[in-house]
Amino acid sequence: MNADAIMAQSRAQVAVDVEVVQETGSTNADLLARAAQLSAPLLLVAEHQTAGRGRAGRSWLSSPEGSLTFSLAWRFDGGPQALVGLPLAVGVALAETLATLGQQVQLKWPNDLLKDGDKLAGILIETQSAPGGTWTVIGIGLNLLMPDEMEAQLGRSAAGVPWLARMKRDTLVASLLDGLAGALDEFAAHGFAAFAARWNLRHAWQGETVVLLDNGAVLHEGRAAGVDDTGRLLLDTVDGRITVMAGDVSLRVKT
Repeated sequence: MNADAIMAQSRAQVAVDVEVVQETGSTNADLLARAAQLSAPLLLVAEHQTAGRGRAGRSWLSSPEGSLTFSLAWRFDGGPQALVGLPLAVGVALAETLATLGQQVQLKWPNDLLKDGDKLAGILIETQSAPGGTWTVIGIGLNLLMPDEMEAQLGRSAAGVPWLARMKRDTLVASLLDGLAGALDEFAAHGFAAFAARWNLRHAWQGETVVLLDNGAVLHEGRAAGVDDTGRLLLDTVDGRITVMAGDVSLRVKT
């Protein structure tokens, strides 16, 4: 991949610097370490990421030929409280961009993209305070190809998008950057309320009976009813509707 080619093909309304590295541990960790020195949004793309991370410190497995791994540093005014619902808004942006490229995907609360019921992409957002605002580092891991040996390492089935794997990577990354930049600009102006209905349209488990787990223990069980305007999960339980804030919890379809 080539940073100049990505920037040349990007149509983002906000100027975003782009860097491509052959290999690194974690693009999120790299941008967090540099956030205090940044003066503009920066997209960091790694051809190969050796220590990718998911939520709650979980590892994110990737391969140079079968994955896209990148992080986008973006500054928001105000504190972290202004970022409620951001992971879900990013999910909407990715899903809508993939749809323009001919790939329909669904969203799993709070931060996963699914294709045909299997995980296709994950989102990890980390923050660092800045004078008058917050630097937000948005990490994306997107499976393009999912070879059998990778699924064996994961211990579960996972999705890929082989059609997009045939695209020029620079063109694909530029399209994803444009979708993200537009969505982040919209989020800064209107918050997650501008994305809630769009998220619910792509909710993978709408109406399904699900369980919410914390370290393997069932916290809640109910019928998934989408999200509200702040990104809270709506769960219809035997005791009535409850709302669940995103945290270190896991959502599963009840089997």
